[in-house]
Amino acid sequence: MGLRSPGWLLLLAPLVALIAAYLVVQRRRGRYAVRFTNLDLLDKVAPSRPGWRRHVPAGAFCATLALLVLGFARPTADVQVPRERATIVVAFDTSGSMEATDVEPTRFIAAQRAALAFIDRLPERFNTGLVAFSGSATVAVPPTTDRVMLSTAVQQLTTGQGTAIGEAVIAARNAIRALDRQAETEPPPAHIVLLSDGTNTVGRSVESAAEEVAAERIPVSTIAYGTPEGTVDLGDGRTLQVPVDGPALENLASRTGGDYHEAATGEELQAVYEDIGSSVGYRTEEREIWQWFVAGGLTTALIAAATSLLWFSRLP
Repeated sequence: MGLRSPGWLLLLAPLVALIAAYLVVQRRRGRYAVRFTNLDLLDKVAPSRPGWRRHVPAGAFCATLALLVLGFARPTADVQVPRERATIVVAFDTSGSMEATDVEPTRFIAAQRAALAFIDRLPERFNTGLVAFSGSATVAVPPTTDRVMLSTAVQQLTTGQGTAIGEAVIAARNAIRALDRQAETEPPPAHIVLLSDGTNTVGRSVESAAEEVAAERIPVSTIAYGTPEGTVDLGDGRTLQVPVDGPALENLASRTGGDYHEAATGEELQAVYEDIGSSVGYRTEEREIWQWFVAGGLTTALIAAATSLLWFSRLP
């Protein structure tokens, strides 16, 4: 929390002096009571003292002043504000290694389900596109707000041979460019979310693709999906090990200003997508919250008035 007009805090000095004076007065009242030595007679002629209750209105009154002063100082806090517009391109690995069964029922099916949930949770005004990549990269759906078209495309994905991560990044970048050229106003912020379980095997290198999108300030958040023990059945009793290449995906994310994630189960992948969705769907803004302090001050003022009327039949 910050303060935009901290000079108003100087008004707390008189408040501190007022509290000190109140404590001094209360202490003197105690001394005067002790001077009357006939305590039995004092109990008969003097009304019962309110004890701690007499301090409640005073305490609430001081709290009111303190909260109002803080309100004048214009306190601020970081709040999450939904983005009105953004472009998200989901790059989905459809290589043969996604048929591995180390994630139930398979990496591919679990990833489809997670991607569908991710797309469904994005704000309606977000343009969302889909890039599918195996031996090459294809823009399956250009960025659009049509969620039905996008969900249908995800469900219709099929696997192929090869893993062209670098080509997928560039294809996603080109899809964003095409939409930006159509924009009549300043293009909205863009983000690429790339899910893969393997190593780049064909096409341009991941490093060169990262340099190109980084130059255009398009972050690429990556998800390394699967486990080191993943295998694919090749038939005839043969299997092929398909471990996840996390370092390459982590390097891609760090070079472009995105985030790197790991997921070894369908549930973990769902959580990763939710985390990414919350980061691209909201932005952090500093906003004034003086209203909260004024509301608190009014509340404590009412407490001071109510307790004083209830217990002492007068306003403080």
